[in-house]
Amino acid sequence: MIRFGVIGTNWITDRFIDGASKLGDFQLNAVYSRTEEKATEFASKYHIEHTYTDVHEFASSDSIDAVYIASPTALHSEHAIACMKGGKHVIVEKPFASNEQEVQAMIDTAKQTNVTLMEAMKTTHVPNFKLIQESLDKIGPVRRYVANFCQYSSRYDKYKEGMVLNAFKPELSNGSLMDIGVYCIYPMVALFGRPDRVKATAFILESGVDGEGTVTVDYPSLNGVCMFSKITNSSIPSEIQGEKGSIVIGKFSDMTEVKIVYKDGSEEVLDAGQEDNTMYYEAKSFIESIENNEIENKVNTWNNSLETIRVLDQARKEVGVVFPADKK
Repeated sequence: MIRFGVIGTNWITDRFIDGASKLGDFQLNAVYSRTEEKATEFASKYHIEHTYTDVHEFASSDSIDAVYIASPTALHSEHAIACMKGGKHVIVEKPFASNEQEVQAMIDTAKQTNVTLMEAMKTTHVPNFKLIQESLDKIGPVRRYVANFCQYSSRYDKYKEGMVLNAFKPELSNGSLMDIGVYCIYPMVALFGRPDRVKATAFILESGVDGEGTVTVDYPSLNGVCMFSKITNSSIPSEIQGEKGSIVIGKFSDMTEVKIVYKDGSEEVLDAGQEDNTMYYEAKSFIESIENNEIENKVNTWNNSLETIRVLDQARKEVGVVFPADKK
């Protein structure tokens, strides 16, 4: 049984708990929040025994073995390092941290403390993603990667009324690239590795973060286009185009509604039969890494996290988005 603590009490934590609770070796034991009120409220919802408002007390607690971190991105590195130094295995919500320097510090700490550290990118763990990986030869050679994830944020209406909520605050290392664009970029890196060239454009909000944007990349034999937004919706699918056909993906973050459309017009559905809550798979893989004494996950490798944050850093440089975390 792996005793978990959670940092962050928002909807994504609820979703992780729901997915992980389907696993027999998951036990929720503690919660950290900056306020006693939120910690107590969250604890009562899930019948959690231990609550903390001091992150170092939480990190050194002997009532937890592993931690799921869903605090704002600007705090990911600080929280992860504190927990790892407390001997805890850590799974950190995407994006892994604010920039490459923070990600490297997290990886160095995992090596020093000999605990499991994994980025919580669910997409690469779902069964359909494996089917896509195995199907690239069917459509190859691959010439274009088009990832599209545009989702109008429920917080944007408040922003337009003059209330800047967390989703649009540069001090929390947020914005559409970090929150949404990472879903497009991480799978690309997992499939094709480091791109040779990264270019980006974006619409910058007055708060200093991007509301929407596009990242284009070049590989030796293919081009990539990643489109993301928190201020518009999109109804078009994503696509991996090859000379013999295309893999069309309806919902990119979960890799659902996937099919191959061959050059002759014939179609092949790719469906491995997935859990509705796809966070189940990342939780399962993380727990397996702990139980196998692997400090680095075999799917969400540290190299994937480093190459992804390098693309994010370069894209932000291109569009002029700077976080306070970059100046530390």
